[in-house]
Amino acid sequence: MIRNIFATAMLSGTALALAGCSTTQSGQDQTRPATMLGDASIPDVAPGTIDLSIMKDVTRTLSSDEFEGRAPGTVGEEKTVSLLIDRFAKAGLQPGNKGSWVQEVPLVEITGSDYAPLTVAGNGEAMRFEFADDWVGVTYRENERTVLDDSELVFVGYGINAPEKGWNDYAGVDMRGKTAVILVNDPDYEQQGMEGDFNGRAMTYYGRWTYKYEEAARQGAAGALIIHDTYPAAYGWNVVESSWSGPQSFAQTANGNMDETQVNGWIQKPVAERIMQAAGQDLSALSARAKQRGFRAVPLGLTASTSFDNAIRKFQSKNVIGILPGNERPDEYVMHTAHWDHLGRCTPDATGDDICNGAIDNATGTAALVALAEAHADAGPAERSLVFLAVTAEEQGLLGSEYYAANPVFPLSQTVGGVNMDAMFIAGPARDVTVVGGGKSELDAFLTKALLAEGRRATPEPTPEKGYYYRSDHFSFAKRGVPMLYVDGGEDLVTGGVEAGAAVAKAYTESAYHGPNDEYDPNWDWSGALNDLQLFYRLGRMMAMSEAWPNWVEGDEFKEARDVNCANGLGC
Repeated sequence: MIRNIFATAMLSGTALALAGCSTTQSGQDQTRPATMLGDASIPDVAPGTIDLSIMKDVTRTLSSDEFEGRAPGTVGEEKTVSLLIDRFAKAGLQPGNKGSWVQEVPLVEITGSDYAPLTVAGNGEAMRFEFADDWVGVTYRENERTVLDDSELVFVGYGINAPEKGWNDYAGVDMRGKTAVILVNDPDYEQQGMEGDFNGRAMTYYGRWTYKYEEAARQGAAGALIIHDTYPAAYGWNVVESSWSGPQSFAQTANGNMDETQVNGWIQKPVAERIMQAAGQDLSALSARAKQRGFRAVPLGLTASTSFDNAIRKFQSKNVIGILPGNERPDEYVMHTAHWDHLGRCTPDATGDDICNGAIDNATGTAALVALAEAHADAGPAERSLVFLAVTAEEQGLLGSEYYAANPVFPLSQTVGGVNMDAMFIAGPARDVTVVGGGKSELDAFLTKALLAEGRRATPEPTPEKGYYYRSDHFSFAKRGVPMLYVDGGEDLVTGGVEAGAAVAKAYTESAYHGPNDEYDPNWDWSGALNDLQLFYRLGRMMAMSEAWPNWVEGDEFKEARDVNCANGLGC
């Protein structure tokens, strides 16, 4: 998953003074200083020696047809892991997992087939919706056949149960055996400002599809169907259809995921409108009601049915871990993360090409790990240890990073912070950068100093409602208290300005993202990506040469977890 259209929670380049009071959490006033760290806490760092040929070579190789789209558990994974181990070793890293280059991640792959239509009946209506065109769905359960039979449909608004906010869309309804019909995003995503029950425009985790399925399962629902709407979802139906077709990987559990719903899926918005009309309801009116505190779920008087077969395969996927040990405080760690996986074989395009190569997403970020590893090794050990973690199964729900964070090789209480790289922006040099989740942690001070050294600036977030901070591998660390930066290429291009940057992002989103067209182009202009890589180098080196332990700002959702980690660790 990438931040496919410039969407960031940004910092004001001049307002983020390196000393000052703390700010509120992401989505609120981002013009106030976000850190208590002083300039003396952050060392000056010389530029690194970045080898662009490494970026090009690794990106080109990983995104070649030979790697078959790098799906976990395939020959593409074997080749990817082998390449990364070889490159990390040549870069001068040491194996990061007690003498091993890998951490095994137990996954189960479930491939649905023979999908029956989704049929909706009741009130004298009998509607039939075709798989892929009208709806998509999978099961997380390890069952060879899935059957949803006459499950009562209940519109549950945004599907949120947030006791701390006094909000419960499931209040008063027993969902056992029923199917939840759910709106995407948060109730206040359309607000212009950042104030509201759910941070106004800035999406919270409650707006993510992952949360909505989790909560439906906790409520005992048999099924959960999210209504796709391009603007609040932040991507078109083509992305949903491509991502939710074919093999799907999930974390292995002791009970075979039997506590999940039978079916998790999406329906097109026109499909939802037809269903609501058949129920004597209006989707627009229901959606407006769902935005209001005190909303109560609406039984629709209709039932849903479908069925499909499942081929089940258990396997061990792999995270790849390399480390450059520190020379003064080797038991303190700075993380660099990127996901090596993509979708593998996917829905064919008009030419019959069915390999989702994932050149931008995320062969570029994986190549950045390799290039940074070599640059840091060339510069010599830092005071703290530098860790380079290439994780699996991000596209399946952050599974590799989640497994690492739940089973850390290096204790989270001794992990200072880090940077995540999920797709480099290949569009030439930019005057700025965009940062997903700015204003949340004291790492902003490191970013500000690095940007000043680079002569660049940060840009305010245009679309915080899309919630990108919850959609890549840094989130697995952040929710456990480890501050992580997620920095993307800027939108104000040196050639063409903001308009040119937006056009490049739009073209990629519409024609290549999660599709067969995300392929390596030998004509790419890498100069902007090289600038971004230099920024990542400075950020990692600054953290590794500092004695500071950055925390989240007061009031941030992740600060409590950091405080607990620090109490149990090195006194950060």
